[in-house]
Amino acid sequence: MIKPRKPNRLIVYDYSLPGYYFVTICANNMQELFGSVRDGKMIMNNNGILVYQNLIKIAEFNKEIELDEFFVMPNHIDMVIIINVGDAKFASPTTSGYNDRTKMTLSKIIQQFKRGCSLSLRNIDSSIQKLWQRSFYDRIIRNEKELHNIRKYIRENPLQWDLEKILPENLELE
Repeated sequence: MIKPRKPNRLIVYDYSLPGYYFVTICANNMQELFGSVRDGKMIMNNNGILVYQNLIKIAEFNKEIELDEFFVMPNHIDMVIIINVGDAKFASPTTSGYNDRTKMTLSKIIQQFKRGCSLSLRNIDSSIQKLWQRSFYDRIIRNEKELHNIRKYIRENPLQWDLEKILPENLELE
């Protein structure tokens, strides 16, 4: 019997509501598929450029979506997505609402993005069978201070890359 999956999204929150969302999407098995970090700078390979181009398209295809701060890292991407139906605002994660399945939800946005990247990548690199890990990490951004801190984290992510790799708790022991 298959054990039921734990839901990743808040059950009491309507993810189609206007608001700011911090999203991290990881490459399958955390493989470094999108480039490398050298001297605190991200050097994208062709896969990374393709992912970047698909990120830009998120807002082009839907007028209700804005892409705020974002960054492609070797094995993941971080971004702030603004669902801007009406006026985007900072939301409380306890905001409940009737979930209209015809609306553009955060999950639909990420699903379309992942699918677009996967289809595009198959045309240039058939050796990659699965591009993305299942699901994604999200955080509902609740206020201006949190938004500021997340933007800073995203911008400084390449600077932290090498540091994180040399910390004892991050070392892989064989």
